[in-house]
Amino acid sequence: RPRPSLPAAVVGAGLGGSAVAYFLQQHFGPQVQLDVYEPVGVGGRLATVTVNKQQYESRGASIHALSLHMQDFVKILGLKHRREVAGKSAIFSGEHFVLEETDWYLLNLFRLWWHYGISFLRLQMWVEEVMEKFMRIYKYQAHGYAFSSLEELLRSLGGDAFINMTQRSVAESLLEVGVTQRFVDDVIAAVLRSSYGQSVLVPAFAGAMSLAGAQGSTWAVEGGNKLVCSGLLKLTKANIIPARVTGISLHSSEGRALYQVHYEGSEGQGSAFYDMVVVTTPLHPSRSNFTFENFEPPIPDFPGAFQPSVTSVVHGYLNSSYFGFPDPKLFPFASILTTDTPDLFFNAMDNICPVNISAAFRRKQPQEAAVWRVLSQQPLDKQQLKTLFRSYYSVQVTEWQAYPRYDAAKSLPPIVLHENLFYLSGVEWVASSMEMIAVAAKNVALLAYNRWHQDLEKIDQKDLMHKVKTEL
Repeated sequence: RPRPSLPAAVVGAGLGGSAVAYFLQQHFGPQVQLDVYEPVGVGGRLATVTVNKQQYESRGASIHALSLHMQDFVKILGLKHRREVAGKSAIFSGEHFVLEETDWYLLNLFRLWWHYGISFLRLQMWVEEVMEKFMRIYKYQAHGYAFSSLEELLRSLGGDAFINMTQRSVAESLLEVGVTQRFVDDVIAAVLRSSYGQSVLVPAFAGAMSLAGAQGSTWAVEGGNKLVCSGLLKLTKANIIPARVTGISLHSSEGRALYQVHYEGSEGQGSAFYDMVVVTTPLHPSRSNFTFENFEPPIPDFPGAFQPSVTSVVHGYLNSSYFGFPDPKLFPFASILTTDTPDLFFNAMDNICPVNISAAFRRKQPQEAAVWRVLSQQPLDKQQLKTLFRSYYSVQVTEWQAYPRYDAAKSLPPIVLHENLFYLSGVEWVASSMEMIAVAAKNVALLAYNRWHQDLEKIDQKDLMHKVKTEL
């Protein structure tokens, strides 16, 4: 008989934690009693900064149009898409612009063709093929299927080809389908520097997801993307405990595993017992000093490192002469990506709009003081700020371990750490985006549910496309 209640803990209240709490409650119903541990604040990396009484996204800024779980969250929570404010992009090499966007779609296509031949068409076909297969996950999840490892999940979507895409670089894969080296060096490198802060050596799957985001239309949540996290937690009525989890130890009760979660808050140390735990914060040594006790065999270490990233939100006057425009009035771009050039000290910068955009809002003219978000690997020094800005009112710097260092890991982390102990953040080693985390959250919730009810027919099934079609 199922127990009358199922005490469950979720470690972390970023998007992964809030989404998994929502999905667990969706599947288990009122039976599940959720405690969510979060030491810093709901939202995790979805954070905002305030400039002149207006809030701006400092990190996870845009969501791809095909992000179906994120679209659902916005609908369920009654949130809105933020109004789009058009702006042109360009790619800068440190000396000149290698590619500039215009207001004319056909002219943009002509320029791409003129510079790179049909490379951009080959890229598009490659990305579309990956995305088409990836979209199968929504069908599987709608039918209640789950996967006990990232490898099984990838294999069910794209066979061994998807597994291989986590082990070879995006550059290698694109050159193989006929994309030119010049296109890889100019365009692909710029996109990956702005999204992951890394080079074209990132694995092909992570690269494809990032390039899909750069190609397709994107959106953001009116009022800030972090509203999705606070909204989902409110909806689940989860109990939020403002404390940092320091470790988990295993006990047993009536032949079933029982997990003791140890935590540290402003009122000192404490612990609580749970039937189920989902860890949504990274367990890699550079990110946490988490301990696991009494597990036999012991839970292994998580190899790999994280890529440091710095976001500087600068309110000031752009130094357009550095980009070859002595007259600031003539500077046409709202977003600047950069190629992988040794002397370039920043990865990308964009003229950002506040999280609340009124109908009367207009983007600042290039000669006016605007709010720019600059992404770099190291904090910008005074000289570098002077290079990018004629003068500025304020600079707000956020340093964070943003994304996995994709060249640092040889294998993907596990999802199941023990009977009812799950790890969600490992999905970032496949690809890191809001939607990937939401997909992983749904998978963990389904996996937990199917394992709890011994419904093994719904876990790691082969030939799922055929099964789903026959179920339909």
